[in-house]
Amino acid sequence: MTTMRETAGLDTAVAALDAARSVTIVCHVQPDADTIGSGLALALVLHGRGVAVQVSFAEPAELPVSMRSLPGVRHLVAPAEVRAEVDLLVAVDCGSAGRLGALADRLAGAATTLVIDHHRSNTCFGAINVVDPAAESTTSLIARLLDAWGVPIDADVAHCLYAGLVTDTGSFRWVRPGTHELAERLLATGIDGAHIARTLMDTHPFGWLPMLSRVLGTAQLVPEVRGGVGLVYAFVRRDDIDDVRSEEIESVIDIVRTTAEAGIAAVFKQSRVVPDRWTVSLRSRDSGASAGDGVDVAEVATSLGGGGHRFAAGYTAHGAPEDLIGALLTALG
Repeated sequence: MTTMRETAGLDTAVAALDAARSVTIVCHVQPDADTIGSGLALALVLHGRGVAVQVSFAEPAELPVSMRSLPGVRHLVAPAEVRAEVDLLVAVDCGSAGRLGALADRLAGAATTLVIDHHRSNTCFGAINVVDPAAESTTSLIARLLDAWGVPIDADVAHCLYAGLVTDTGSFRWVRPGTHELAERLLATGIDGAHIARTLMDTHPFGWLPMLSRVLGTAQLVPEVRGGVGLVYAFVRRDDIDDVRSEEIESVIDIVRTTAEAGIAAVFKQSRVVPDRWTVSLRSRDSGASAGDGVDVAEVATSLGGGGHRFAAGYTAHGAPEDLIGALLTALG
């Protein structure tokens, strides 16, 4: 397998897309706006070119409410409806085959596989891998792919791409040279950037508030971690989330990470189905001392079986809460 990081990689991906008459696009489990936005943007383009295209993710059973207004949702199908055999399978925003969940078995039925991602921990599990850890979002890579393909970006595609860009940059708090230029280009198609951001990031049902009250009540600070960098963590238990959507649960880490006394934040989220299974979100922040300074939580998550970005990563763990904390503290050193 070859990792494609330059223009030649995009050209190879374009050739694969051009040749395919049937395409399956797979997003990662517990999908966010970057993976769904990437998948739907690509699906809209392929459908417009007369290609039979499906988009899917393994779990949860339904798309989060905040993303249901994205153009192209008509191309989403349930996992059971995903074709067993296809010309091309595209995995978007997935660092490893494991992130495909139950749909990882569709890799074997694809004549060609293409991975498009920006996670530094990507395992390059495709036949073609367009992986750029410097990219701010996978949707920004999709934009570059469409440019290499000579495909214009219309308002519907721009809406999907902007969704991934605004969420993965934390409303443009984490940017790189060219990020705002891409945003301006997408906004120039006529999309309502403020409405998109508000729908995805700033709209919650009332039930979110009492859930936050219970969860934040579990928060603990361990200031001595990593020589004084500090860790803050909280638990989202199954009883806390009976009437709460998945996007409300995922939003907790963005509140916990604001703790001034801790450079590392963790939120442990209990499975609704398997009580001893927890998904763990990790965040760290640049200390400001020098460029790229700060704890690499992708490295920590990888050591625990997960992966992600330098400042945002995650993994899955099993066991009692005290064991989960012990394992994380050991990994943090």
